[in-house]
Amino acid sequence: MKLAEHYGDKPPSELPMLFQRILSNCTLDWFRRTKTRNAVFSNLSDFESTADEGDFDLLETYLSPDDSQRVESAEDATGRAQILREIELQVQELPARQREAFLMRYWEEMDVAETAAAMGCSEGSVKTHCSRAVQALSKALKAKGIKP
Repeated sequence: MKLAEHYGDKPPSELPMLFQRILSNCTLDWFRRTKTRNAVFSNLSDFESTADEGDFDLLETYLSPDDSQRVESAEDATGRAQILREIELQVQELPARQREAFLMRYWEEMDVAETAAAMGCSEGSVKTHCSRAVQALSKALKAKGIKP
């Protein structure tokens, strides 16, 4: 779609090269987004159970890594709540543009072009803001003893 939308006016001889570049960039973006999301956050959908029809409370629901249900101790629940709160605080301490780019890309799962349009900046700026946000969050959370 990107090839047709952005490069429809190019000569046919250039299209294979452009397609390869678009495919490569999209693939790299996807892997970077996935790596960052897994390093900082757990997907909220991992905590949902398929039996629930309505809303769920992340602090009341927990799935172990092997996807089996287990009873969570009060100590574990409190520790997890504290970690989630610390992550929220660290995200709030990011500079506004970094926080905006980070939340749109990794929390709202918008692509680079959508985020750039929403922020009114270039795609390169979005990538820079996201990279700096991830580095700052990683450093701050590791300093607090929180590991991915």
